Amino acid sequence: MEYLSFELPIKELMDQYQTCSLVGEESGVDVKLACSQIEDKIRDTKKEIYGNLTPWQRVQLSRHPDRPYTLDYIKGMVDKGSFLELHGDRNFADDPALIGGLATLDGQRIMILGTQKGRTTKERQYRRFGMPNPEGYRKALRLMKLAEKFRIPVVTLVDTPGAYPGLEAEERGQGEAIARNIFEMTMLKTPIFTYIIGEGASGGALGIGVGNKVYMLENTWYTVIAPESCSSILWRNWDHKEDAANALNLTPADALREKFIDGIVEEPLGGAHYDPEVAYLNLKTSILQNIKAFSKFTGKELETHRQDKFIAMGQFKG
Repeated sequence: MEYLSFELPIKELMDQYQTCSLVGEESGVDVKLACSQIEDKIRDTKKEIYGNLTPWQRVQLSRHPDRPYTLDYIKGMVDKGSFLELHGDRNFADDPALIGGLATLDGQRIMILGTQKGRTTKERQYRRFGMPNPEGYRKALRLMKLAEKFRIPVVTLVDTPGAYPGLEAEERGQGEAIARNIFEMTMLKTPIFTYIIGEGASGGALGIGVGNKVYMLENTWYTVIAPESCSSILWRNWDHKEDAANALNLTPADALREKFIDGIVEEPLGGAHYDPEVAYLNLKTSILQNIKAFSKFTGKELETHRQDKFIAMGQFKG
């Protein structure tokens, strides 16, 4: 387990607990009481730290290297052996930064797709740190259109620092691909449920983020620009990233207050990486509840509901 800078008090207590357990095993001395007291201290320290996170600390948690990614959630949630990954945009190439396919969730068919990061250096380069190229967004749209044809609910999992900013992405129409997805998703006649499972930045997130319901996991962020990028624009360096995080209103509580999202999915204490199985179950439960809630909607009602939801976010003066 890796620990972030603000988690070091927990690390120290965990080290004490391991030492206490080891001493008991090696010496044969009963140390249950001492270990129990340390466990209580660990729990209290976790509640204190994670109950008072700053926006920047929540950004750091969303990027934790042990945090589950899209494929982890898919493998942890869907019925065993049911996920069939679909590849390619039928135009240029397949994009490994955005994955998707058909699956069943307790027997319910879904089209599930999302941005995928990597854990090793080689995999991170292959996945481009979860930043899709235009072909990734076009693949996503192809899969959503396929789901619409058979009235299969669409589930999108967002974890991206933004769309890929490389020259080749611009040459192939990055802006058009994202804008096309936003436009088409507003008119899709099948339910769409979006979940921010890590980072949700800019158009990179919106390209698969126009849902009838949009949720954020507890330790995630969702805003127009990453704090570091905001700091570099306003202050010409990254030194003010914490100030930017405070100003951007990027936490789940901020987004819920402003009605940008519909709810917050609870994570295990300390983050999804502490107990991934609980995180998978919480997300799966939310998805199934939403599928049931929208099962009686007609295609036109789903389209209208989605459009009204996003139109209501703006303020118009005439």
